[in-house]
Amino acid sequence: MPEVNLPRAAARLAEFGALRAVSMVYQNPAIGPAPAPDFLNAAVMIETELDAAEIREQLRRIETELGRLRTVDKYAPRVIDLDLCLLGSLIIETPELRLPDPDLLTRPHLAVTLAELAPGFPHPVTGESLGAIAARLRLGADLRPRPDVAERLAPPAA
Repeated sequence: MPEVNLPRAAARLAEFGALRAVSMVYQNPAIGPAPAPDFLNAAVMIETELDAAEIREQLRRIETELGRLRTVDKYAPRVIDLDLCLLGSLIIETPELRLPDPDLLTRPHLAVTLAELAPGFPHPVTGESLGAIAARLRLGADLRPRPDVAERLAPPAA
């Protein structure tokens, strides 16, 4: 259940880095060919010493701990899905990892949540600000705020 797993995932993310900011949680229709339950999406900003491969490994570990079973169907419903979308201005192109996540330029749920954390941050490839990308993609997007879930993801007060 995403309403439960998002707060659990945020707590586990704090185990390998300082949770600096959390976006609003948005509910949106699932992406893919088959009918599936809506997704809940959020973005977090973490300060960590881990490199991209180590972060990805930790994200997969958290997904497994929360009950995710990976299948060949990339559109299959899942209990949790954690993605590394940006790591500063780093650009990586490998079979295992692409940074920035190419979906950031086409998926409103990624652009909007990331722009809430750093609207002026330039996309490492295009140079367009996250805020501008989000504004463009948000038009007509079915993103419904879920403050009831977002309040349980808030980083600890400094």
